[in-house]
Amino acid sequence: MTLVRLVDERGNLLGHLDKLEAHAAPGRLHEAFSVFIRDGRGRILLQRRAEGKYHFAGWWANACCSHPTEGEPIARQARLRLEEEMGLDVALVEVGTFIYRAVDPVSGRVEHEFDHVFLGRSDDDPVPDPAEVGAWEWVTPSDLAARVAGGDPWLAPWLVEALAAFPLLGE
Repeated sequence: MTLVRLVDERGNLLGHLDKLEAHAAPGRLHEAFSVFIRDGRGRILLQRRAEGKYHFAGWWANACCSHPTEGEPIARQARLRLEEEMGLDVALVEVGTFIYRAVDPVSGRVEHEFDHVFLGRSDDDPVPDPAEVGAWEWVTPSDLAARVAGGDPWLAPWLVEALAAFPLLGE
């Protein structure tokens, strides 16, 4: 059983709950992190979530996402998770937090997260874990903006909302 940290709208810890229970409708607000990676040419690394994921399988998202656990700073956990999922060891800087809620139309699972957003830079191509990542691509900010503006139905909702909350991610 994997526990997530239940939080209030300010990020204050309220308790812990099994990850799948937290993602069951109507969704419980819990802590998460999202990592964005840019390269020296300004491109943004996207991953297509593996088909085996329990929610939003096959959707395009940022470099990696996960849930922090007790014991280590979130920034360190984000860096380790990026290395596990994408094979990249990158220094990260937290750019802020935001709250979002989204329902996976296939599984019915609910993302309701207090999301810590991290940004890093790498000029290396990822070597992803196939259990986590189905595909990856570097995209220009203008191409990603066009996909968002065009309503690309396969962009993960948290990716779109993070780009709206933190324009510097898509510059």
